[in-house]
Amino acid sequence: MTPPQARQKQISKVTLYTFGSLGGILFGYDIGVISGVLLYIKKLWALGSVGQGVVGASFAFGAIFGAMFATRLTDRLGRKRTILLAGVVFALATLGCTLSPDAGVFVAFRVIAGIAVGASSTTVPMYLAELAPTRLRGGLAALNQLMVVGGVLIAYIVDWTLSSSGNWRLMTGLAMVPAIILALGMIRMPETPRWLVKAGREDEARPVILAAQGANTDVDAEIADIHEVLRLDAEQKGRFRDLGTSWVRPALAIALILAVGQQFSGVNAINVYAPTMFTNLGLGNSASLLASVVLGTAKVILTIVVIFIVDKWGRRPLLMIGAGFMAATLLALGIAGALLHSAGAAGITTLILLIGYLAGYELGWGAVVWIMISEVFPLKARGIGMGTSSTALWTATFAITLVFPIMESGLGLSVSAWIFAAINLVLCLLVAKFVPETKGRSLEQIELDSRSRVRIGTAAATSLKEG
Repeated sequence: MTPPQARQKQISKVTLYTFGSLGGILFGYDIGVISGVLLYIKKLWALGSVGQGVVGASFAFGAIFGAMFATRLTDRLGRKRTILLAGVVFALATLGCTLSPDAGVFVAFRVIAGIAVGASSTTVPMYLAELAPTRLRGGLAALNQLMVVGGVLIAYIVDWTLSSSGNWRLMTGLAMVPAIILALGMIRMPETPRWLVKAGREDEARPVILAAQGANTDVDAEIADIHEVLRLDAEQKGRFRDLGTSWVRPALAIALILAVGQQFSGVNAINVYAPTMFTNLGLGNSASLLASVVLGTAKVILTIVVIFIVDKWGRRPLLMIGAGFMAATLLALGIAGALLHSAGAAGITTLILLIGYLAGYELGWGAVVWIMISEVFPLKARGIGMGTSSTALWTATFAITLVFPIMESGLGLSVSAWIFAAINLVLCLLVAKFVPETKGRSLEQIELDSRSRVRIGTAAATSLKEG
């Protein structure tokens, strides 16, 4: 291979993963930008705590249905075209939000934007996991989380930059930029080899495997593994009832623990309402948005760290360490909120403890959850499994985002922090008991091992019964 050819291979690989993970920006920017927009529209449209909760949660409400629709779209249209469609719908919905004359119209278009992001959040991790080499799959799938937190940071910076003018329409409208880039970029991206083989397009899958995994890849072995799984799944297409089969149920239980746990850890209460929390502590709008920029910067740095360690440390240890650290910092936040009454001292202490909380979240429950959800399901049930998990995740997001303003208003920040601390301790115990390690195994190996364990367990149970 000539040097120019080698260089082109490398450029193609970088482009592949970069555009594949850009869907995360749609999620991140919208979650981040609404935190600043709320500071201005709550006065413009006289929104109380319930109204703010509805505006904040409307995006997640739409995402619930987007995750449901993505289940069928990813299997029928493919991973690539589903992501492309999500980018187009998000851009149009963002335009609607930007031009909204009142809160009702704004909420309606945020629901539509949420549908697009719900579909994207289901499909992008699947797209990356099915393209990535086994040895790098965790780090490359974590790029999606990096794009999410990058989108949050960009939104926080935009909010802070425009805080003097209070131009919330421009804050919202700039979300069209990543959506358009994603849609245009995905036009040139390939479909995943696993979906292509499943669709009977093996000849198209071979060059994609080489482009994604390198010239030294044993393409025949990769194709053979995919065919072996397809042979086992040949009885029927993946359907919702497949999630109830004995060898899929454990994967579903793991995915639901991770999906619901990620949101019940409290992260989007911070992502969406951090500036409001700081203003409630006595800081001004600009100072509150600047504090949010600091939080967003910390999220990006910590996610980059995870990309380099997730395939070395493993998924399970990071989840347990992260949950433990989140519980400790939230406990301390509750104590600080009860003892500190000065706006300056309370604001700085809260900022420091929230950075500590985000360190635990990004270390474990940020990128790792999406990685594992894309890993644990068998090929036949991957589309329906990812869709079901994402639906559960977005339902939990909707619940937390809707309830938190009411919760903080009624119980106070300290009690709210202690409740989330207790939840994180429970999550640590659930991971220790139920979540396996998937580091270093191909998706086909994970599936075949799962089938094997169920067969062994069934045989053992039959033997005991007969004995």
